[in-house]
Amino acid sequence: MSPLLTEVWRLPTSGARGVTPFTIGERDFLAIPQLALDAEGTPPGMNGGDSGTDLLVLSREADGYVEYQRIPAPGGEDAEFFTISDEVFLAVASIRTGCGPYHYATDSVIHRWDGEKFLPFQEIPTYAAKQWRHFRIGGRNFLALAQGVTVRPEENRASVIFEWTGSGFEPFQTIDSSWSYNWHHFEVDGTHFLAHADHVARSVLFRWDGERFVEHQALAVSGGRAFATFHADGRLHLAVAVIDNDSLLYRWNGGMFTLHQVLDGPGGREFAVVGGYLFRVNFIVGPRENPVTRLESQIYEWKGKRLVEVEHFPTSGGTAVAVFGAEPLVAVSNSLTEDVRFRTDTVIYRFGGTL
Repeated sequence: MSPLLTEVWRLPTSGARGVTPFTIGERDFLAIPQLALDAEGTPPGMNGGDSGTDLLVLSREADGYVEYQRIPAPGGEDAEFFTISDEVFLAVASIRTGCGPYHYATDSVIHRWDGEKFLPFQEIPTYAAKQWRHFRIGGRNFLALAQGVTVRPEENRASVIFEWTGSGFEPFQTIDSSWSYNWHHFEVDGTHFLAHADHVARSVLFRWDGERFVEHQALAVSGGRAFATFHADGRLHLAVAVIDNDSLLYRWNGGMFTLHQVLDGPGGREFAVVGGYLFRVNFIVGPRENPVTRLESQIYEWKGKRLVEVEHFPTSGGTAVAVFGAEPLVAVSNSLTEDVRFRTDTVIYRFGGTL
């Protein structure tokens, strides 16, 4: 085990696809979407299982996390917590329903906090939904949906950016996509940018022109999964996770991002930044039909002019990483065992790095 990470708790999850820390009032929570349950009598496989899962909402107690609420969320891929004025929301992305055959056309539900629990607020028709991302530009609130899969091209749908109208979310702009995974919003030099990750098409950085998002530059040819931004040496850097190739680190030159460093090795699924450290969680390597799930994920530290791998930690079909709290804590969601079953733990660590 890495000396930078000390394991604190293990949370029983099944096909966990994310881990979202959030606070309401003085209470701390984690939201964990779950893709699938192991279906008895079926062969192992990352694309199998029973999609009839719940989103876990866990509450922080003195001795760990306890279940606070279960929200029906079949084929759970992502949970996005956000607030608009005094309203509190939790948007859940559902990739599919069923237990074979599977159906990718399903609703993904935005929930609203009623003071005690989350209740359904708005159902959005989606297709293989994988992530919601909330962000603000000026006084406007946007909610971006990453969706799509090329299994049935004739049914596929592009990704969509929704805008808050005051009473709900309405489509604002469609973004061309094929197998969309992720979004990342940030601002640099007074300009808003939105990075979009796609598995089979290009991953693209979009720029807000005052009225809509326009393409600014390409970031990865294919295999895009996630992004992170951080400042080092007085410059903004943009990390791009790639599942089937090396991940990439770009540096802002005042008008564009230029390639600064290659982060060796395939499997990149998600990033988190804390202080001068970058966490990279790796998902699988090899074919989806026979994947290697037991991998080492990396902790990089900025040294000199580049990221240097300083530690690694075990993941098992790792899907997400979040750094939170005063300690701080690091939550890592795992989704697949070594024999490609879904029941595996999400792990909470204490981080001992210098911040």
